[in-house]
Amino acid sequence: RTQKGSMKPVKKKKTEEPELEPLCCCEYIDRNGEKNHVAACLCDCQDLDEGCDRWITCKSLQPETCERIMDTISDRLRIPWLRGAKKVNISIIPPLVLLPVFLHVASWHFLLGVVVLTSLPVLALWYYYLTHRRKEQTLFFLSLGLFSLGYMYYVFLQEVVPKGRVGPVQLAVLTCGLFLILLALYRAKKNPGYLNPASSDRALSSSQLELLNRKGQEKTKGFPGTDTSGSLNNRTAKDDPRGSSRMPAGSPTKAKEDWCAKCQLVRPARAWHCRICGICVRRMDHHCVWINSCVGESNHQAFILALLIFLLTSVYGITLTLDTICRDRSVFTALFYCPGVYANYSSALSFTCVWYSVIITAGMAYIFLIQLINISYNVTEREVQQALRQKTGRRLLCGLIVDTGLLG
Repeated sequence: RTQKGSMKPVKKKKTEEPELEPLCCCEYIDRNGEKNHVAACLCDCQDLDEGCDRWITCKSLQPETCERIMDTISDRLRIPWLRGAKKVNISIIPPLVLLPVFLHVASWHFLLGVVVLTSLPVLALWYYYLTHRRKEQTLFFLSLGLFSLGYMYYVFLQEVVPKGRVGPVQLAVLTCGLFLILLALYRAKKNPGYLNPASSDRALSSSQLELLNRKGQEKTKGFPGTDTSGSLNNRTAKDDPRGSSRMPAGSPTKAKEDWCAKCQLVRPARAWHCRICGICVRRMDHHCVWINSCVGESNHQAFILALLIFLLTSVYGITLTLDTICRDRSVFTALFYCPGVYANYSSALSFTCVWYSVIITAGMAYIFLIQLINISYNVTEREVQQALRQKTGRRLLCGLIVDTGLLG
């Protein structure tokens, strides 16, 4: 509609949207888009009521009901914060509660210690494979790692240092090691080298995008170099040793091989799509659950440094603790034979924490060794696993080394 004598259309007045009232520290917007309060976290939960009724009457719960209950709990588990209550990830809570309980129970008797310290790695591996199969992100292992560091240091200060065998210099060295671990983890947690369409140095036309998407979806199931994200890849490390070059736009075959239908971009050599993070990563090594992030081109060095500092600090702390509670014995002997260690609760708890630290340190040492072997062979863990799945690689030295055939 136009006014007389004017060709300019009359602008319609925009309907003013009502401004939302600011949230107080205990209020939040729930998953249904409604305002809720932290104090009402146990109110109006039909799924939880139904679950309790079925549990009381000894009836089985439907999997869908359990999922809805967990979704409701994770949505309502919040802490008061400025401008609205903040959501707390439920996966960080179990380590904070269960780890101290398990370690204290294991300190009561030698047999309890054997059972608890054996079951802890089994439960952690079970939870890892459960979340890994579902391709879900979890803060459980990051919470477990950080809380283990803090709790071991707390036990060391409360139970070991007061015995008088640890000097101020030794305590300062151990403390510096702890801070260096946190600093290296912070650096490793940063961007590992994510790829996004906006950062691409060239763009494809809409017809090329449509063609690549259609070809990728048709060939995903049968193509030998595909991954489960719907992207095609049969590259080797020889394509580009730097892993940062782009393929020429006039090569449709090569572009189809390197095309990621999820991220809508042509990936550089040795870049992969992480199904957990949902994005492509430059020179992706693996997705590490301990930092809840991928290890790629930008943070691989920081990841290796964090492992190295952790191993040195952990071994040093174990040595100081065993030298305090099992005097006049070597570290290896005291680890397996320390008479009278369960005579008092303080030394029993310290000894239990030592064995817990040994288990964690052994696992991190294995990861560190695998990383060094892969670096020496100029391959990534993702390429190793790809070669094993496609049966193009062979295991050497009891499986520690995998010859991917890329260098031969």
